[in-house]
Amino acid sequence: MTVPSPLVSADSPLSVAVPAVAERIAALLRSPSDMAVPIPGARWTVGEAAAHLMLANALMADLAAGRERPYGDGTPGGLAAANTASLEAFTERDPAILAAGIVRHARAFTDTAPSREPGAQLATPMGPMDLGHLGAYLLAHMLGHGYDIAVALRRPHMVSPQRALLTVPFLMTAMPRVVEPRTAAGHTACYDLRLRGGPRFTATFTDGALAVTDAPPRRPDCTIVTEPVTFLLIALGRRTATSALARGAILAWGRRPWLAPRFPTLFTAP
Repeated sequence: MTVPSPLVSADSPLSVAVPAVAERIAALLRSPSDMAVPIPGARWTVGEAAAHLMLANALMADLAAGRERPYGDGTPGGLAAANTASLEAFTERDPAILAAGIVRHARAFTDTAPSREPGAQLATPMGPMDLGHLGAYLLAHMLGHGYDIAVALRRPHMVSPQRALLTVPFLMTAMPRVVEPRTAAGHTACYDLRLRGGPRFTATFTDGALAVTDAPPRRPDCTIVTEPVTFLLIALGRRTATSALARGAILAWGRRPWLAPRFPTLFTAP
């Protein structure tokens, strides 16, 4: 699979976006808010989501620095179990402390990453990645949980088209790892995926096995065009394709356009 790696340098868009998103999340936590407010559609509260973000940012910073940190088994279920265990062990819920930790560890990542060998493969919770893809992973993770916190607190979220596009290299890398075996079993189809203002790539299922490439398809079964924020939020399980199609945020055509609503169901959100 050919997936271009994002640039991780002191002034790259990725290195600018990571601490900026961390600061936006921290601002939400520092404003008067109830950390016991539940996250809509999830089992966590705002406080638990913030604690998870602090722990995850610390994990990513350690990985960027070359420290090994085993976490889960690389599957969505394994990650969920590791998340539960880590939150049980880490009971801090003070918003000021969590806000400071989220920012501190995000900045540790962007301070450390440019000094490392860019092509070095790191063992991450979602499989081997170079620093660029790990940075895109970190950003996607913060945007997903930052979105949850903003929605729970009824505040504006920080997911912009530009930031969403920076996560695409990670999403492309992660897609084969999060295929849902039950819904993808026996599935064969070629999807031409296009993001408005961003990249075009191909996801090809062959009897349930997925290959992702940035090469255009020769003959897609279904072409799906969406804007980046919608794509990211659907990929992270925060929105549904059905609602996005109804709002016109997704367009689909091709030999089998009816496959478009099914496409997200072929995955388990990481």
